[in-house]
Amino acid sequence: MADRYLSRRQLLSTTGAVVGTAFTGGAATAKSSGKCPFRYCFNTSTIRGQNLSLGEEVEITAKAGYAAIEPWVHKISDYAKGGGSLRDLRKRISDLGLTVESAISFFQWIIDDDTERAKGLEQAKREMDLLAQIGANRIAAPPAGATREPGLDLMRAAERYRVLLELGEEMGVVPQVEVWGSSKNLHRLGQSMFVVIESGHPKACLLPDVYHIYKGGSDFNGLKMLSAQAIQVFHLNDYPADPPREAIGDRDRVFPGDGIAPLTKILRDLHANGSRAVLSLELFNPTYWKQDPLEVAKTGLAKMKAAVRKALGVA
Repeated sequence: MADRYLSRRQLLSTTGAVVGTAFTGGAATAKSSGKCPFRYCFNTSTIRGQNLSLGEEVEITAKAGYAAIEPWVHKISDYAKGGGSLRDLRKRISDLGLTVESAISFFQWIIDDDTERAKGLEQAKREMDLLAQIGANRIAAPPAGATREPGLDLMRAAERYRVLLELGEEMGVVPQVEVWGSSKNLHRLGQSMFVVIESGHPKACLLPDVYHIYKGGSDFNGLKMLSAQAIQVFHLNDYPADPPREAIGDRDRVFPGDGIAPLTKILRDLHANGSRAVLSLELFNPTYWKQDPLEVAKTGLAKMKAAVRKALGVA
């Protein structure tokens, strides 16, 4: 009869093993499957200082080994205005094995001025059209134009984001609320996610950035609260201890692993929530702009993979 029951010591031992598995399951699952849960993307700001053509940026992204590219919309617009075929560009990107997971622009969708906001939405429509023609999936929607004065009504911002999302549905491109650490509005994870949640739209999502979360003063533990659906693209980078938070700027971003950001924790928390986010390397470091662009791209990918390998055991 006694064999039918576990002793208290056996029960505690078994329970401890189960709990331990629950808390380490994210990393264990990644290791056991041998597959990286993330895809790697190259934001072309990382080599912006080399003043390359859009075609050259696409080629470098592919040669460096990335799965995706995150271009700046003004480059696509200039390409089209110069007589370039967006259909040919789409085919070239696809032939190189790349996808366009996101793109960067600064249309003023969130501001209080009705006239200027309408202009911002028209800009967003034009740019989403360009992106749709090259097969892009998403576009960044930072709080452009609402950065200097605090006090933006977040409920109104959420309503405006919904309007932008509805426009995105028409165009086939999803706008992502981008956290901007240097802004007086949407510089914190909580503010930005309020806008995402209260938009009430099923495709609403957040575009976080390691540097911007740090600059804006949020704790990285906040990422634990966000579902896989909430984060589809994540800007991966690092930051040094000096300059301090209040003085640090975009130009101070460094390759993942070369700074003090808690990347292992960040990546483990994302994975524990089931994230399959695209990790996009976004840097603005003038030192890298003076180097060979292909080597910068290759180094960036290697550094990202090293960070993921350290966190999850796979890359």
